[in-house]
Amino acid sequence: MDWDKLRIFHAVADAGSLTHAGDKLNLSQSAVSRQIRALEESLNSTLFHRHARGLILTEQGELLFDATSAMSKRLDAAAARIRDSEEEVFGELRVTTTFGFGTLWLAPRLPKLYEKYPDLKIDLMLEERVLDLPMREADVAIRMKEPSQADLIRKRLMTVRMQLYASRGYLTQHGTPNGIDDIVKHRLICQNTSAAQVGAGALLVQTLMAHNPQSLLTVNNYFGVLQGVLHNLGIGVLPDYVTQDFPDLVHVMTETESADVPVFLAYPEELRHSQRISAFKDFVQDEIIAHRKQLRQQGKI
Repeated sequence: MDWDKLRIFHAVADAGSLTHAGDKLNLSQSAVSRQIRALEESLNSTLFHRHARGLILTEQGELLFDATSAMSKRLDAAAARIRDSEEEVFGELRVTTTFGFGTLWLAPRLPKLYEKYPDLKIDLMLEERVLDLPMREADVAIRMKEPSQADLIRKRLMTVRMQLYASRGYLTQHGTPNGIDDIVKHRLICQNTSAAQVGAGALLVQTLMAHNPQSLLTVNNYFGVLQGVLHNLGIGVLPDYVTQDFPDLVHVMTETESADVPVFLAYPEELRHSQRISAFKDFVQDEIIAHRKQLRQQGKI
């Protein structure tokens, strides 16, 4: 099968338009159309339904697009490995992690990474969905559980717990709760139980809800929970890694917390020798060591 025709087919299927694909490939619309027709003739199949609004893949076209998409991702992985210098760290690194960890812990520390490697380009993808690393949806992941996908190198970074925090201003106005039964006198701020989150956090929220908080504010991510707490709205369920960067938060109801949540860093086996991966892994590990050291100095661990 002609590789060039497959490349053009993939661009057309991705763009949904001969014109847009041609612009991307620096080819005329007629040249793109001829290549698609030739590919369809060689396969004896129609790959696109054509209509006024653009092109839609046929069933046969979908099968071929799945194959070319997999090929494209594997080629990207090969190109990434080729671009990795033995001595320099540069180029794009796609990092995926949860919204909470990415916004509250990782992003604030990235300036240090850029100071050391100014030519690095980080694409930070924050979502609860577990991206497929072997299929090159991302280069490296930090997840709140051990990855189950095959062909991954994984390293346990640390353990976190979901705990209860309030602002000093809120406690001055509403008093400090002594135990879980006191939640009936306070507003609880937490992730919505229908939102994607680690099981330990969801179990803690369910336990608190069973004690009938006086009022409730639910948010679909920890960044929103933190903002509510900082603005004196109530007592929030938050991961314990926020305590370093927000020292005015007060840990309350200290006997009430989630089970341990392991944090793992993972990346595809084929990127084992990537200098960008090594630089990022070392950076994260160094920051975790510094994080723990500061917490010890503050008497929080």
